[in-house]
Amino acid sequence: MTTTSAPDELPSVAMTEEAYGALRASAALWAGTSVLITNQRGQVLIQRVSYRPTRLLPGGAVDKGESPAQGAARELKEELGVTATVTRGLAVDWVSPAGRTASPAVKFPGELLHVFDGGVWDEDQIAAIRPAPGEIEAVEFVEPADLPALMSPGDARRALSALRARISGAGPAFLEDGLPIDPTVLDRVGVLRTARACHHFPFHPGPVPEGLTVRQSWAWTFAPDGRVLVLLEPDTGAACLPGGTPEPADHADPETTLIREAREEAAAELAGTRYLGYLSDPDEPSCARVRYAAALTSLGPAPVDPATGRIYVRILATPEQALELFDWGPSAAEQLQAVHQARVLLGIPQAGRQPVTELSAPTTW
Repeated sequence: MTTTSAPDELPSVAMTEEAYGALRASAALWAGTSVLITNQRGQVLIQRVSYRPTRLLPGGAVDKGESPAQGAARELKEELGVTATVTRGLAVDWVSPAGRTASPAVKFPGELLHVFDGGVWDEDQIAAIRPAPGEIEAVEFVEPADLPALMSPGDARRALSALRARISGAGPAFLEDGLPIDPTVLDRVGVLRTARACHHFPFHPGPVPEGLTVRQSWAWTFAPDGRVLVLLEPDTGAACLPGGTPEPADHADPETTLIREAREEAAAELAGTRYLGYLSDPDEPSCARVRYAAALTSLGPAPVDPATGRIYVRILATPEQALELFDWGPSAAEQLQAVHQARVLLGIPQAGRQPVTELSAPTTW
């Protein structure tokens, strides 16, 4: 019996099934699987294992006759003692023979490694972890920016690419040695490669008390589809909302500060500004950081921010996606609730989860 589907020959060339099987076997790869899990702060679960100096995501080799998703679920059970079904893929990585440090004796042929979404775990799920004795020495949650220092370079690139794919919502990322072959704006800017500012400040929905100085005025600015404007620093990948620090010309009016800063940073024009509340910083008890919501009416060409000299990358993301770019602690949920209440009052619909998009050209709504 013959076949004509040899991958490197013309369709008209016939091969025996034995020859075809030998050809395909000579190109065999390893198959691996892993699971990306975060806690409610957006930190990533990694394992310290007994057989490698660097940290790993939960996962391992796919067994014979096993699908990658089945392998991911099995590894969670074996390594963490957790029973779970994984169905959502985040990335597929082609790990080349040169892309992984391995002893020549291993004869590493390359690997297709799948990364699945293990979801966001709450305190009860984390408390249920039972690391496999003798294999998993410790389990910890770490900041995404710390992954390159704790994992091998390829593993860190893969984990960060998978995390960005989860945030972006554009579907699974296809990687080569951990790098996307079609980078999203989050990949291109390198979101999460530097530490997120840790602002675990209490949120107060009322007015700023007398005697407190407003140090900062930021806003959740809504496009008509319910997504908000987020600014990304081009040199660090750090995210921020439009807004900034009061200046004398603002005459101690936080709303004036916000409108001026939105123009200077993002060439953004706002309408329908609504006060949400303020954040208090225990280290600066005399100061307040106010938050607003507003509707975006237009964006001009991306300007140079006079305060920083940067040209920010402007993206639209759902409020929930935006929060994944920050580390705002428990009060973030309270602020998000206030944001959505203001959105309703602005007459703007709630955005369904969708891919993050870049706003590079002037836009009017």
